[in-house]
Amino acid sequence: QVQLVESGGGLVQAGEFLRLSCAASARGFIVDSMGWYRQAPGKQRELVALINNDGRTNYEDSVVGRFVVSRDPGKNTVHLQMSSLKSEDTAVYFCYAAARRLGRSNMMNYWGQGTQVTVSS
Repeated sequence: QVQLVESGGGLVQAGEFLRLSCAASARGFIVDSMGWYRQAPGKQRELVALINNDGRTNYEDSVVGRFVVSRDPGKNTVHLQMSSLKSEDTAVYFCYAAARRLGRSNMMNYWGQGTQVTVSS
């Protein structure tokens, strides 16, 4: 199985920055895309940012220009640098990875346990 461990959540003031990190234990797997989703109270989980193995990124519209997703070369780690935080960014942030077992072709989705980000206005 692929296990994802997140770090870096917390409480900040509006306008401040925060950096989330996630490390994947993926022995026997090939990890393709990694990224972050978030879920605010009473809302559905939504994509925040995604980065593929080839470096292509995809962002939710409201975070464009404020958040940057990155991966460490050769490692199954992903980071989310969040700046100019707003109260509406408050949510539980989940690390995500798409991976397949070596020798297999079907991709599976894996999730971290979630880390709380709270932005006070």
